[in-house]
Amino acid sequence: MDISRKFYSSLPALFVCLLLVACASKPVLLSRSAAVPAGVDFSGHWRLRTDTDSRPLPGRSTEDQIWIPRKDSARNAGRRSSKRSSKRSSGSAVNVFIETGENLKISQTRDGLFISFDRAIVEEFTFGENRMVSVGPIEAQRVSGWQQHMFVVETLDDQGALLTESWHLDAGGDVLVRDISVAHGSDEKFSLRQLFDRG
Repeated sequence: MDISRKFYSSLPALFVCLLLVACASKPVLLSRSAAVPAGVDFSGHWRLRTDTDSRPLPGRSTEDQIWIPRKDSARNAGRRSSKRSSKRSSGSAVNVFIETGENLKISQTRDGLFISFDRAIVEEFTFGENRMVSVGPIEAQRVSGWQQHMFVVETLDDQGALLTESWHLDAGGDVLVRDISVAHGSDEKFSLRQLFDRG
């Protein structure tokens, strides 16, 4: 009798604990500011510095590496070899949303950014957006907007993997800094900094 009473009295606490664990397993993305900071304009042509070229994180196993595509885009996944496709499917789905290139052309409007990667792919980011985005069958939640003078894009897949990209100007506006990271909970799977010179 005492055992059953103790069991039933502990159920509410157990339920709360399970609810907290379930909620903690996947981060929640909060909307960011749509207001462009005064004097910040990324528009122009940018060239990637060769000493910061895209590469996987060193010291990780193949299963954990997230590769950033160079010439061919994640949007053209059907053209990839089966070996490369199987590598992608073993990791988080969020990596298909990473685009990169050696030459960028950025057009900034009052509502968003259009970024052309090597004249092949144009990525559009709307300031203050909070919506679902997709590449083929893969969907993820995306928020983007301003954090002081930095433009931040966060993309969250259904497994809880979070891709964070941030862009800001340095050296009086002549250098564009792009930071990319992929994390799952507190475990950072990948991080990279790219520097682009205006040209």
